Amino acid sequence: MSSLLYALCSRLFQILAGVGVGTNLALYQIFFALLSGRFLPSRGALVPALSDSGLARDAVGRSVAAVAYGKWNIQDLIAAWRKCVLKEGRFRPHCYEGYHPVACDLVGFFRSHLQGQVGKHYTSQADKALPAMVFGMVADVGSVGKKRLPLLRHLMRQKQGETEPQLQARLLEETARTLHKNEIAVVDAGFSLAVLLTHQEAAFVIRLDQNATARRNVLPDYKGRGAPPQYGEVVRPLARTRKGKKLAATPPTKKERWKVGRHWVHAYIFENLVLPDARPGSATFRIVVIVDPRYKKPLIVATNRPLCAYALWRLYADRWPVEQMPLASKQMLGCERSFVFSCESRWRLPELAMLAGNLLSYVAACSAPVATGFWDRCARPTPGRLRRVLARLNFSDLPLLLGQVRKKNSPTAHLPKGVAAHRRQKHSLQACGQGVNA
Repeated sequence: MSSLLYALCSRLFQILAGVGVGTNLALYQIFFALLSGRFLPSRGALVPALSDSGLARDAVGRSVAAVAYGKWNIQDLIAAWRKCVLKEGRFRPHCYEGYHPVACDLVGFFRSHLQGQVGKHYTSQADKALPAMVFGMVADVGSVGKKRLPLLRHLMRQKQGETEPQLQARLLEETARTLHKNEIAVVDAGFSLAVLLTHQEAAFVIRLDQNATARRNVLPDYKGRGAPPQYGEVVRPLARTRKGKKLAATPPTKKERWKVGRHWVHAYIFENLVLPDARPGSATFRIVVIVDPRYKKPLIVATNRPLCAYALWRLYADRWPVEQMPLASKQMLGCERSFVFSCESRWRLPELAMLAGNLLSYVAACSAPVATGFWDRCARPTPGRLRRVLARLNFSDLPLLLGQVRKKNSPTAHLPKGVAAHRRQKHSLQACGQGVNA
């Protein structure tokens, strides 16, 4: 137990090494409140979660101020976190035919009554888009031991008035700019294939809809009548029915198959294609239809690299670990709802929760499984089990603070106290978009 706690705190010290004195202590306290699941009983409220950790009243106030006004950036914390993980050497990036998968996705932290700078994100529970703080997230995919994990790489905020397709395009542009030659972006069907094709220098794998179509990159033969053709023939990877008429699937360029357990998986490959509204000579891609007998619907993916179907199948399967970061931050750590409304807090608290969830998953995978109780006979190294262990601790039980992670002894006698210290002015509310607690 003590070794596990010291391992967790030592990584926190490395993450906060570049943050200013005083602010790093406040963030250290917020991280412990997140990792120990204090936001679950407080239902996302920041102040009760910090108070439940055993902090004094003035320490809670300093932590709240660090989230709202502190001089720090989430990308610096993510860079320090990645440096710490890669230095340890436990994280092994997956590799298929020389390419390492880099998963991209969007996540929304729903704020139903928040006003001002807030976007909308679709949720299947409500079957519609709801007000939310929307982020674009990028993560490397690998393994720690036998556990498949994401390693957070980048978080991008949605801008004021920006739609989700615009955020996706900006996220893909940033990802394409930072991808190495041996890395490949893996995205879901919600992203745009047309946007990906504008970045031909970056490798990608994208899932397509069941009714996806494309065109050949060559013109069909002229039949001798009418205007010469300007577009290639339409390619339908799957057969379909439209207005009562059956449309047959286009014959594939080639086929592949492999065995998984006792099942044979078949792949149908369509080479040298362009978008349905593009003419020959435009950016090309390949479509691969993967038929697995264990699933009702086939998987349709597109890529701009000459990878075999088996490698594409494995690459797209490695997109799913990016979904684990929102799961850990929302359900495991209790930040599905957040009761903060200042201009920066509404963004910073979800960012810290995402980083804390990634940290908790990594530390759990690196450590021996911790049983919840005597009934947990087959314990696994999951973040939920580690969080339940940390929930029993008080802030006073944490290891002594090291180096620069300490309180900043600054003179405060000249500063206003009490109500005068946090009295809000009308101009500050208008600048913030008149945020309302959600």
